[in-house]
Amino acid sequence: MTTTSAETVIAPARAKAAVPSAAVRRKQGFQHGAWFVAPFLVLFALFVIWPLLRGVYLSFTDANISGDGASFIGLDNYREALQDELMWDALGHSVYFTLLVVPCITVMAFLLAMLAHHIERGKWLWRLCFFAPFLLPSTVAGNLWQWLFNPGTGMINYVFGLETPWLTDKSYAMLAIVITTLWWTVGFSFLLYLAALQGIPGHLYEAAKLDGANAWHRMVHITLPMLRNITGLVIALQILASLQVFDQAVVMLDFGPGPENSTRTFVQYTLEEGFTSYRVGYASAISIIFFVIIAAVALARMWLLRNREEGGR
Repeated sequence: MTTTSAETVIAPARAKAAVPSAAVRRKQGFQHGAWFVAPFLVLFALFVIWPLLRGVYLSFTDANISGDGASFIGLDNYREALQDELMWDALGHSVYFTLLVVPCITVMAFLLAMLAHHIERGKWLWRLCFFAPFLLPSTVAGNLWQWLFNPGTGMINYVFGLETPWLTDKSYAMLAIVITTLWWTVGFSFLLYLAALQGIPGHLYEAAKLDGANAWHRMVHITLPMLRNITGLVIALQILASLQVFDQAVVMLDFGPGPENSTRTFVQYTLEEGFTSYRVGYASAISIIFFVIIAAVALARMWLLRNREEGGR
């Protein structure tokens, strides 16, 4: 009996000592997690952080594409960039493209998602048709629509009875790129909206029907408010992507700046300065300026989202 009593007294103390503390568990969890994220961190540092730091350094030099004889020139590249009319024109083209694409693609994605969500027959076919263009490489989409917009052999002018010089007139060249982008990229935003629509509880619509709400009232007072967050996400992603437009523009215009430089975007101008004019230092400076603009847009989106969430509490 004595031995048994001693064991019953000592056993809990030993068990308590064997259990690691919360601090030890956190340390162990951090050590194990670090091994899982280490490959990503290495690649991120190698292909994102290092090029960014290297670009910042080059922006303060007069480096050329050969990499030889670079000397430190301070803020001269940035001063030149602020007075560079071609750079501001390219930025204006990117902003103009963004202002055209973002509202259109947001509305189109929402309407297509509503159609695919409520249609009864062939749902999978409609969803495939709306999303499939997004899977195409940019070169395929650009070359396809370059042929469609061709004034001589393209189908756009033939079907609608037009004689519009889409890709040779500065009044239509950017519009052609916008139309191509809408067809090519709307599938991604469509998929986001479709997933969000499927997450809206059905009992909300049933209760609204019992209260006599018609389809328009249900969309305005239930669907749109429930999709507010996903709409903000779609707009933010589209702004960031549209500001960086490059692929379809250069492919459709045969790697040129378009008629009277009307489709030269900021990214294209940066590449021209770096790989055509061989001014790597100056190209790095304007790319850093563009990086700051993109970061400011992203931070503004985060700030607005946080304020809206705090205001809704």
